[in-house]
Amino acid sequence: MKNLLCPQCQIRRFFLLNAAGERLVVTVTADQKIHPIHDDASLDGFDISVLYCLGCSWKGSIHNLT
Repeated sequence: MKNLLCPQCQIRRFFLLNAAGERLVVTVTADQKIHPIHDDASLDGFDISVLYCLGCSWKGSIHNLT
């Protein structure tokens, strides 16, 4: 399955934040679905409107990914 990439550094892993500042590492599929990299993790409580790149300083919407 193809993953969308960071528009700045072209890596495929991002993280999300929750209200407590905890991070959840995710990937985004070509059909713009967010998936945690660990099968037992959940998106519950995490803000999915902003993605943060693990490789550079980019942050933005899922719609900005390439």
